[in-house]
Formats: sequence, C-alpha cells, structure tokens
Amino acid sequence: MRIARALVRHELRLFASLLLWVTGRTDGTRDGRPFGYARGQGAMMWGLAFVCVVETVGMGVLLRGWPVAHAVVLVLDVYTVLQIVGMHAACVTRPHVLGSADLRVRHGGQADLRIPLADIAAVRRELRATHERAEGELNLAVGAQTDITLELATPVPHFTFLGRERRLRLVRLHADDSAELVRALTQARTAPSPHPGRPG
Repeated sequence: MRIARALVRHELRLFASLLLWVTGRTDGTRDGRPFGYARGQGAMMWGLAFVCVVETVGMGVLLRGWPVAHAVVLVLDVYTVLQIVGMHAACVTRPHVLGSADLRVRHGGQADLRIPLADIAAVRRELRATHERAEGELNLAVGAQTDITLELATPVPHFTFLGRERRLRLVRLHADDSAELVRALTQARTAPSPHPGRPG
C-alpha cells in the first residue's frame, strides 16, 4: 500500500509539473533564489520522447488491423511520452532554491531535501561522472554527472522515494551554473549575523 501511495504521489507531481511548465511557473521559489539543473538533460529527454513518438507511429501501422490492440498500445505509448516530458518538466519547474536559512536541493519529483546552511561544513565544485552508492551519501546526478559536493557537519534526514529515512553526511548535486551556486552558497554561509539592537 505504501508503494502504491508513493507511485500515485509521484504521478500527480509529474502532471502538476507539466501544468506549471506550460504556464511558465515554478514550484517553491518565492522565498529564495532558484538555481536550475535541467539544462544538461534536455537533449537526452527530448531525444527519448522523439523515439517514443516514432515507436507509437510504427505500432499504429503494425496494429491497424487490430483496433482494440491498437487503442491499448496507443494509450500506453501516449502515457509513456507524457511521463518522459513530465520528468523533464519536474526538473525544470522544481529547481534548487537558496534561502536565507537553508538550501533546498531537489531532483524533479524524486528528491526534495532542505539543508540548513548552519549544517554545511564545506561546499566545493567537484565534477564527478561516476557515483558508487554509499551509506550517508546522496548523489543527484544529471546526465550522469554532479559538479557540487556538500559536506555536512550534522547528519540531515532524507526520505527516499518509498519513504525510507536516510541520514546524510554528504550530498552531491548538479547545477547549470555551479560556480554561481557555490559562490552564492559560500557567501550566504559566511554572511555576518545581524547585531542585536540596544536594550530599550
């Protein structure tokens, strides 16, 4: 039942992202500065969608003598194309967001993690094309690459797609402008705290 709920929630998030994308809006960016990460996968996702459309046309020709089978396959193929476009739309409309107190790290409809700035011990640009799964680490690759590494002083809770909790000490992510995100994050972490006012 938990898996079914997770799948339904994910599907609804993808279709909501399609609506946001069509209307030119983003999710959760009002209280911070957005940093996109979807540019590196755009060509691949559109290429995959194009292949699915070609396959849909081909199956339509092959199954034109079997209308029921043709209708079923057509529905499945159209749904597949919407899924692919929805995954890309989710990445476009749900960017990373740097706020005054935390960094919201996201990856489409699959990951959404808030990291308090005070819990970030180190941030650096680090291009990696291979990622081995390790306890306490989260890799949010785009086009099989990450280019920013965050080391955390305090473990941050993260819930997986199916709801299992993990405690993270290191997060790797991708940003279209990784240099600017690292600069802005470093500046936000080292900004002086406001002085308290004089007692009245």
